[in-house]
Amino acid sequence: MKSRGINKNFSGANVDALATVVFKGEKGSTALLKELDSLTGGQISSIISSGEFKGDKGESALLRFKAKKGGRVLVIGAGEKSEYGAPEVAIAAGHAARKLRSCGAKSMAFAPRGSVDASDAAAASVQGAVTSQFDLDKYKTKDKIDKAITNFVVYVDGAKPAQLKSGVERGGIIGDSINFTRDLANEPPNILTPTEMAKRSQKMAKEVGLTCQILSEAQMKKLGMNSLLSVSLGSEQPAKLIVLKYTPKKSTAKKGELLSLVGKGVMFDTGGISLKPGEGMDAMKYDMSGGATVVGAMRAIGMLKPTVPVLGIVGCVENMPDGKASRPSDVVTAMTGKTIEILNTDAEGRLVLADAVAYAEKQGATRIVDMATLTGAVVVALGHLNTGIMGNDQGLVDDMIAAGKEAGEGFWQLPLEGYEGEVKSDIADVKNVGTKRRAGTIAGALFIQEFVDKAKWAHLDIAGTAWADSPQPHQSKGPTGVAIRSLLKLVEMSE
Repeated sequence: MKSRGINKNFSGANVDALATVVFKGEKGSTALLKELDSLTGGQISSIISSGEFKGDKGESALLRFKAKKGGRVLVIGAGEKSEYGAPEVAIAAGHAARKLRSCGAKSMAFAPRGSVDASDAAAASVQGAVTSQFDLDKYKTKDKIDKAITNFVVYVDGAKPAQLKSGVERGGIIGDSINFTRDLANEPPNILTPTEMAKRSQKMAKEVGLTCQILSEAQMKKLGMNSLLSVSLGSEQPAKLIVLKYTPKKSTAKKGELLSLVGKGVMFDTGGISLKPGEGMDAMKYDMSGGATVVGAMRAIGMLKPTVPVLGIVGCVENMPDGKASRPSDVVTAMTGKTIEILNTDAEGRLVLADAVAYAEKQGATRIVDMATLTGAVVVALGHLNTGIMGNDQGLVDDMIAAGKEAGEGFWQLPLEGYEGEVKSDIADVKNVGTKRRAGTIAGALFIQEFVDKAKWAHLDIAGTAWADSPQPHQSKGPTGVAIRSLLKLVEMSE
């Protein structure tokens, strides 16, 4: 999708359709709405005054008028104006783009309105439009969605050209990176194996200027990564550790400071010997969403070029039952030297992350944020609106929550203090599940924490937010690319 910004002559944008937002309770008295009202022969004022259109979130009204080109105006309900920020701009733009695409429009101009900074408004508008175009039909041979918005124009009245240019570029990078992540997460596991994930990461790294190293099973074995490797013992697919590094030309980071993003890349999870029920197992192709998030975030980082270094680590495995697979009651030794009693082979993501976070710290990471579809318990606790967050450093946790608020993504902190006994084993240093399955999300985080030495660390359990079971007006069902925008905000806060 090609995108550009304009700062005047919205109605003359030479596109198939114009779109803007209307706030709850608004009377349509601003200059832009008056202009569009006149263009449509009073239709906007009519639907507002009649109460047909109230400006509530999720509302939309498509108005038609005679014109040589276009002849369509779409108004999107934006809710309360006081609650309208950059995340809401992205949602409104995405809603408008999906709606107009369904009507056959190929080009559109969107006016975000509101009081959001011009560059941020442009970025959010483009990001929302780009992510709105993602769908799940990649492998369909018929009934594919062949309609698309190919030309997107964002209008911010009076904005400086430089603000629009930087905003449009940034929004395109973030939107494309989110869709890159969603495409990875949606791939069938017979196609996106650990080896293929590594290949795609290498290709991406070359394109955006990252360094990429892929550790083989032999290399991981030499490093003592027996926790991670225990997960892939039953699979024909060899495990891979993806190591992505962004190094700025001129760093503003404090000497020795390094942020690392670590992701769980379980490409498919049968549960291993602790086999999952067959019903719903197909969704376990999404169990690599944390790893996909890291790869997508690193893609955006490579293109946005922040002034601080960032390390990305993804542990990629396939968890399968086999004669060689790990058994409940096995004991393995992680690269830190700690011993682990494996009581449930379906609690495998934390086994991957144990060695992955330890490796990140060995590479010099002083702050680590890991992300994983780790527990069903977090869905019970928080549903699908908030990502669970825990950590050993309140400052890092607070920064992540603050970054999420700016990005429009919710993170809800769960406690760790007082629960340490949940992962203590009778026969090894730690066990990989808590006692009687209680406090499951907390136990998962506590287990990972055992393999962090001195680094500040935060854990994101995205099991409830990594995919959506139903479509929204601004995006399709399926993988969401959750946390990418928040992680980019966190990186910016580190500059």
